[in-house]
Amino acid sequence: MSNYQSPESKKQEFRKYLEKSGVIDALTKVLVGLYEEPDRPQNAIDYIKRYLGAPVGIDVEALKAENERLKREKSELENQIKELSTQKTDSK
Repeated sequence: MSNYQSPESKKQEFRKYLEKSGVIDALTKVLVGLYEEPDRPQNAIDYIKRYLGAPVGIDVEALKAENERLKREKSELENQIKELSTQKTDSK
């Protein structure tokens, strides 16, 4: 039972982790910025994302699909290069 931690000690450990990693400061700054905003943004989540540097208004699923398509295209082109290189060395 030496590994047992009370819920309160787990909370305290998590708080220390958040403080050390700068999360508490970052969240405090963004919330103060939101509070001091003269015109409240319609979407507070987008405001927080923008403040923290996250992309807003981007379709992540579309980007993932495009990335997969480009990976397949790259692979196909690499195969074509190998085939053409093989044909070139065979014709010599």
